[in-house]
Amino acid sequence: MESINSICIIDDDRITVYGIKKMLHLNVKCDTIISYANGKLAIEGIKEMYKATAKVPELIFLDINMPIMDGWEFLEAFIALPLDQKVQINIVTSSIDAIDLQNFERYKKKTEHTISYTHKPIQKAIIKEITKIE
Repeated sequence: MESINSICIIDDDRITVYGIKKMLHLNVKCDTIISYANGKLAIEGIKEMYKATAKVPELIFLDINMPIMDGWEFLEAFIALPLDQKVQINIVTSSIDAIDLQNFERYKKKTEHTISYTHKPIQKAIIKEITKIE
């Protein structure tokens, strides 16, 4: 079983959050799994975590369509943070909008963080693949 220090789930759908957490517990040892219902809460929480520990989650599951601050706005704020640590960000969405795929491609080129794109519902095999430590 793989081991990751910290994972963050950013999604306003409690059922999705529950499902991702359940699959994570089956596939990875993790000291901390935190979740936020929107990008604003997440970026504030991650900034506080960074101030306190100089670390951010190693793995982020990010929904696109959320209230207050959506996934793209979160991503813009996150990649602007002055981090030495590279983070694996997995966009998990039910969107079939071609603009979202274009945004994904744009952000993938815009940052050193690893970004992937997965459609909901996320499958156990994908969770297993995402949480592999290289």
